[in-house]
Amino acid sequence: MSGLLPARLAHAEDGTPFSETYDDIYHSADGGPGQARHVFLQGNELPHRWSGRDRFVILETGFGSGLNFLATWDAWRDDPRRCGHLHYLAVEKHPFATDDLVRLHGRWPEFDALSRELVAAWPPLTPGFHRLELACGRVVLTLLLGEVDSVLRHCDARVDAFYLDGFDPKKNPAMWSPELLRHLARLAAPTATLATWCVAGQVREDLRAAGFEVAKRPGFGRKRHMLAAGLMAGQAPAWHVAAAHERRAVVLGAGLAGCAIAERLTARGWSVTVVERHAHSAGEASGNIAGIVRPMLSRDDNLVSRLNRACFLHARRAWAALERAGFASRRNLDGVLQIARDAAHERQMRNLLIAGTYPDDYARFLERRDASQRLGCDTAFGAWLFPAGGWANPPSLCRAMLAAGGERITFLGDRETARIERDATQWRLLDGDDQLIAAAPVLILAVGAATRDLAPELPITLARGQVSHIRQGLLPDFHLPACCDGYLTPAVDGIHCVGASYADDAGLELREDEHVGNLARLERILPGVLLDPTSLDGRVGFRATTPDRLPLVGALADAHAKLPHDLRLKDVPRQEGLYGLLGLGSRGLVWATLAAEILASRLNGDPSPVETDLLDAIDPARFLLRAHRRR
Repeated sequence: MSGLLPARLAHAEDGTPFSETYDDIYHSADGGPGQARHVFLQGNELPHRWSGRDRFVILETGFGSGLNFLATWDAWRDDPRRCGHLHYLAVEKHPFATDDLVRLHGRWPEFDALSRELVAAWPPLTPGFHRLELACGRVVLTLLLGEVDSVLRHCDARVDAFYLDGFDPKKNPAMWSPELLRHLARLAAPTATLATWCVAGQVREDLRAAGFEVAKRPGFGRKRHMLAAGLMAGQAPAWHVAAAHERRAVVLGAGLAGCAIAERLTARGWSVTVVERHAHSAGEASGNIAGIVRPMLSRDDNLVSRLNRACFLHARRAWAALERAGFASRRNLDGVLQIARDAAHERQMRNLLIAGTYPDDYARFLERRDASQRLGCDTAFGAWLFPAGGWANPPSLCRAMLAAGGERITFLGDRETARIERDATQWRLLDGDDQLIAAAPVLILAVGAATRDLAPELPITLARGQVSHIRQGLLPDFHLPACCDGYLTPAVDGIHCVGASYADDAGLELREDEHVGNLARLERILPGVLLDPTSLDGRVGFRATTPDRLPLVGALADAHAKLPHDLRLKDVPRQEGLYGLLGLGSRGLVWATLAAEILASRLNGDPSPVETDLLDAIDPARFLLRAHRRR
């Protein structure tokens, strides 16, 4: 993994924030808020252009201190005709740490309340996309942390206004390159505008070459000119956005995946019917008493690790937002340990983090003595500590997400769906007597194990998992949940959870040999604990997995369509209105909320919360395309 190098706070002689890396100031010495309003807001005809719209999207090429964002948010807040949702995407290679943001924002007391909310949501400084929901979800800041060319190449959005705000082109040419400007044109909505303080001749030429019509305007302060631009007619590619009358969906399944997508859609104004064969939510794999919440690390920061990191960080923010809105769940995210399996594994874990690859508030290595102290019991080896990890109770999360949807969610429990069919305008769910259960233009399958019956063409396999329940008081006192080829949770409702087994069959009964296996996992976490497997209770669930262990999130492919020889993933024919949020395997607790945000963003026409290579990796059509290419 190539870690981020945070910005170092410095100031010019006149007190203006200054970058030592680029030998340039962050904003005009004549006044930062004034420059933000004159150049970027007025240069893009804001707030006029967002008035009365449901959604408006802004992209800034250099987030820096966050001043332009705060000024824009402030203008949105004060505008009685503001858009329903303001999406603000911001690129930054060297983000500030939280303490430095606080010091910077102290210069602008008019933004104090907004700054406090932003700082409270500020993520650990890890590469990738970070979606922060502010103003009760109506202002959405998506930080694109990394090299500007890379993050824009993997950005999927339709942008209404661009803030071109890198450092001086002579000192930071990557922020003004022709390639970057072509990326902006690719992301532009048909009526997109652009504004920047920079009037360099080469920048003007490259903007025109990229498809923008450019004009000079009066600049701010001592700067004579600035640039304003608009996209030339016919430059914007087509982009599908669900029409208002289509914002109605049926979600089949009320586990973590189904409840998460129902909540994400209703937050966008959709009406959702949730159909569940049990009388209540979380009736199957999502019904465990407790599960572990932690990221995955890998030496090469591979795609699975990146996806897991994004999901882990997003889940924490999403659950906190639910709680702030009054929909609490049961969880404790004050830390989790991943203990090494043996001495060789301990060396690998130590070496992975020894170079400071990750910030300490995300992951750090603890030697055995320190790991034992944090756990409260002796460990056999050292461990990774994930300070923001912990445990959560999945059923309470499901209830909170359904409750958050309010009257926009209709829950139909005790309804067994025997088959699904499509008529001219909508999907229909039918029971065993061919009676209609529900219908809508959009159907989202989130049924986990039952996918094999309703959509047998999808590559979903089942893995039985048995969790062992241990009564509180039978284990030594320990302070944190922990993992080591298995997991152990603190007591929830008087029960510790230890698990989980893996088996290929579909039996529902508790098995002594799987209790024995779970106790072996417990021994690796708490050495010396001896329990009778015949005395244990537990719970059996079934993980729905895919061949590559990545979920299926997105529009489902039309398996019967005729495919051309040379076919790209995005061009695979899809079944109209049919989507999946499936195959989360044993990671549903961590993955579900971001997977739902990804799907809801696509359905609603919002900017994607993750990079396009991650979208491709979880696209349900990937298996059909691979099979087609092999043939």
